[in-house]
Amino acid sequence: MQNSENHIVDGAPDQARPADDDRRIVLTFVVPSYNVEDYLGRCLSSLLIEQDLSDTEILIVNDGSKDGTLALAREYESRYPNVIRVIDQQNKGHGGAVNTGVANARGMYVKVVDADDWLDMVALRNVLAELRTQAQAAAPVDLVVTNYTYEKQGKRIKKTVRYGGVMKPNTILGWNEVRRFRPDQNLLMHSLIYRTKVLREKAGLELPEHTFYVDNIYAYAPLPQVRTLMYLDEDLYRYFIGREGQSVEEETMIRRIDQLIRVVRTMIDATPDRDAVPAGLYRYMIHYLTINMAIDSVFMVLSKDKENYRRKDELWAYLAERAPEAEAAVRRTTIGRLLTVRGPLGRGLIRLGYGIAHNIVGVN
Repeated sequence: MQNSENHIVDGAPDQARPADDDRRIVLTFVVPSYNVEDYLGRCLSSLLIEQDLSDTEILIVNDGSKDGTLALAREYESRYPNVIRVIDQQNKGHGGAVNTGVANARGMYVKVVDADDWLDMVALRNVLAELRTQAQAAAPVDLVVTNYTYEKQGKRIKKTVRYGGVMKPNTILGWNEVRRFRPDQNLLMHSLIYRTKVLREKAGLELPEHTFYVDNIYAYAPLPQVRTLMYLDEDLYRYFIGREGQSVEEETMIRRIDQLIRVVRTMIDATPDRDAVPAGLYRYMIHYLTINMAIDSVFMVLSKDKENYRRKDELWAYLAERAPEAEAAVRRTTIGRLLTVRGPLGRGLIRLGYGIAHNIVGVN
């Protein structure tokens, strides 16, 4: 039910949404927002950089906020009525907010920007220029990849994840032209700009509601539907981490192990057979699945809870049952071999590995 030209209540689809081949709007920013009144203004200001905003739109999905987020979103909507739309829905969690944004996106491409993060203004201008070129192409790329920077609270030195050693910049690529990724070099939601049609029609993406860490599904499940991709060496996304209560804090992740497991099981279910996708894509999906199996295994071990030790074994058994080829491939990796050492020795190796990664690499 719509209550004005721009407002949408409870995530109801906008019936006036153009089809994917209507290229008037090049890019939709989806901004999932829950209790972020202190951060939303910074995020939106970084998106409103162009003098001509006629081919971009910003969808602010207010996910049942209890603070002033909705009022602030409405204020921005009134100032930029042709660019910003507010979708006000009952709380469905991050996945539910992303689902609503993708369902209502009018742009040919879609970029999710969490409301406490922001984009680099110079990089965004360069990225928009390439997306506008793609919008005029006979065969626009399915996925655009950019860099992202960890903006860790209290840290002066920032870490930026780049992909120059993996993908040739400014070139339309197939998956078999993508080289191997390092363990700390993954395609996250922060680095991805999907063609909307890939998410909505080809992949039929529907993220679980009321579940944390669904961004891993967003960055994984649609990939078999991506035929072409392009890497732009632009430090676009600024990923703000380290604030109290954030979902990536160690204690928080241990409390939410059930949700970590739910997400990885969904990823396992989305893993294709090896012969069903290009070899380069399968190699990357095994890489990213291994990283996520490692995250789950590590936090189940760090919990020092015998029930979680059992759940760790169950998760590996689920992988073997649902995707035996992938399970064998994950176990062959160095990380996989360490994760599957059984008993106290295996748990000790996991704690040691996590300590090294935490203190040297800087993971949470």
